[in-house]
Amino acid sequence: MLTNKEKVVKLSIMVEVAHPVVRTPVLDGEGNAFYFPGVGGITYNFGLGDNAFKMHGDHIEPDVSTKNSNDKLNSTCMTLACIGNEAVVISGDAKGMKGFVIGKHGGINHILVYFPEKEKLRVGDKIQIKAWGQGLELLDYPGVKVFNIDPELFEKLPIEEKDGKLIVPVTAEIPAHLTGSGIGSSNPAGTDYDINTHDMEEIKRYGIDKIKIGDIVAIKDHYSGFGVGGFRKGAVSIGVVVHSNCVQTGHGPGIVVIMTSAKDLIVPKKVSQMNIKELF
Repeated sequence: MLTNKEKVVKLSIMVEVAHPVVRTPVLDGEGNAFYFPGVGGITYNFGLGDNAFKMHGDHIEPDVSTKNSNDKLNSTCMTLACIGNEAVVISGDAKGMKGFVIGKHGGINHILVYFPEKEKLRVGDKIQIKAWGQGLELLDYPGVKVFNIDPELFEKLPIEEKDGKLIVPVTAEIPAHLTGSGIGSSNPAGTDYDINTHDMEEIKRYGIDKIKIGDIVAIKDHYSGFGVGGFRKGAVSIGVVVHSNCVQTGHGPGIVVIMTSAKDLIVPKKVSQMNIKELF
């Protein structure tokens, strides 16, 4: 596929390891109260490649949660950071260690980063990210919009071209009625939106309970070209799973959109395994 990769601007952005935030109590769809961990911090026992339903908590974020302490600058960081971007620790005991962005979580506005040795990191350590990807275009497919993915990672996706369409391997197909929190957000380049897991029997029926952090998934009948998750029959959005399940009604594993088309240009192809962890 021809892209405008060479014209896409690459910028440095600065974030730091974010302290955990707890919101209690958390109520499920039946009114049951839970008092357990929430977003942020360095999550030692949950990360890229783990099942999104593994943990018992509130939107647990994988690996390392980061943000810029200046809210205005953090909004910029959220928009510019893309999945696959290189991240380098520039302070503390882990100085010099490299990782990469694996997602971002709207609302709390955290950029999620994988590092190979989490034990060396401390809350407050500064991280510089080479933000690159927003503005990427597929020159032969103007009807397909691309967001939130590093151009080099995009090139590694095993996408097939057939009869003017893009065949994209995914581990799950999310029907429109199982999408939730985040729908209607105006900036698809700066947030995620959740799978609604209130009805777990329905989730299991579609095999969504098996998805992992980093999995590529499809959202059916949803177009995210000028906002997050607008229902449109026949549209398809492709995204990456970025955070864990949550018991709150309307919430669940988060998805960051990387491709979307309002027309019948993206065709999901169900496969047993398709995770960004395999591409690095």
